[in-house]
Amino acid sequence: MNHQSKILIVDDEPFNVDYLEQELEDLNYITATAVNGQDALEKIVSESPDLVLLDIMMPIMDGFSVLEKVKADPAIRNIPIIVISANNDLQSVVKGIQLGAEDYLPKPFEPTLLKARIQSSLEKKHLRDMQDLYLKSLEREMNIARDIQKEFLPAQLPDVPGWEIASYFEAAKEVAGDFYDAFTLPDGTLTFLVADVCGKGIGAALFMTLFRSLIHAASISDQFSPGQEQKSLSPAERLQHVISLTNNYVAETHEESNMFATVFIGILDPVSGKLSYINGGNEPPLIVGKDGKVHTTLTRTGSAIGAIAQAKFTVKETTLASDDLLVAFTDGIPDTQNIDGEFFGNERLRELLMNHSSPTQLLNEIELDLEQFIGEAEQFDDITLLAIKRKAS
Repeated sequence: MNHQSKILIVDDEPFNVDYLEQELEDLNYITATAVNGQDALEKIVSESPDLVLLDIMMPIMDGFSVLEKVKADPAIRNIPIIVISANNDLQSVVKGIQLGAEDYLPKPFEPTLLKARIQSSLEKKHLRDMQDLYLKSLEREMNIARDIQKEFLPAQLPDVPGWEIASYFEAAKEVAGDFYDAFTLPDGTLTFLVADVCGKGIGAALFMTLFRSLIHAASISDQFSPGQEQKSLSPAERLQHVISLTNNYVAETHEESNMFATVFIGILDPVSGKLSYINGGNEPPLIVGKDGKVHTTLTRTGSAIGAIAQAKFTVKETTLASDDLLVAFTDGIPDTQNIDGEFFGNERLRELLMNHSSPTQLLNEIELDLEQFIGEAEQFDDITLLAIKRKAS
């Protein structure tokens, strides 16, 4: 490590500079010098030394000013600085450490102490550099994971005559456990869903891709039987097939993982407005009439998906009338908290629904209200929302 380490000596006394240069070169370090604070700052920026030996008392710009400027600059703040100070100047040493110096060296210099302090500071820098490389590598991997996961969400929502559809999705971290989907089947019906996988982080994200793929593939599996007579599944039969297949596969194949997802899935006949649905442990979607009032909540019809093998799920039906708006969402909406620990809650969401116009405008209003509510707080959970409105006939 020594022969690769470059040390910048900052001192306006030639004797000190000559002595330090000789000592450091004997230890196989590369050296550079600066005679004042301004010169030092320029060389720290241009040469990126591995370590700086910084005298406190200098003309033009003293060592304290150099320390403040270096530690305020994200590009160079991690370069370790050892302040040089006389033995009897403890106050300057304390101030230097408070400003971010790594260590200090007393004058006159003692060779063994000089070597030990420099080696210690360089070893700590090496560990920090390794950590930074690891974190940057991890960040790249997380960005790749995020981009891949985006491909599991619909690139665009289906265009269904007589209906308006909009979505809002905001991951709490780089990758998410929430997901949504919406697609039309050859018979013209619209399948849509929102879901929330338990847990956080990479594990939830991996299971998100599994749940989404199983549900989507099972929803259209009967469409790919070339040369065979196809049986037309009713919406209720299709929903039972999709959810039972997904539930049993996850519960049986990944039993030890104890992973599950809350899912609301519906199949909508856009002509009649008839909606068949299963609510597997998800927040009950709301149906809002043209008067702005919530007149229906689509309550749970079964357990979370993947929790219990061979679990039974009930299919329920309702009908969306002209100007009705359906809003399906995960618990990231009501469970959102502000800096004071207050929850966004369902009532606040219901109030926003009272003056709905188009689904897109509504979701923009909800997004803005959520951002204002969260404020400086950290978003704790993924937020997913799907809005479907039947246009006035």
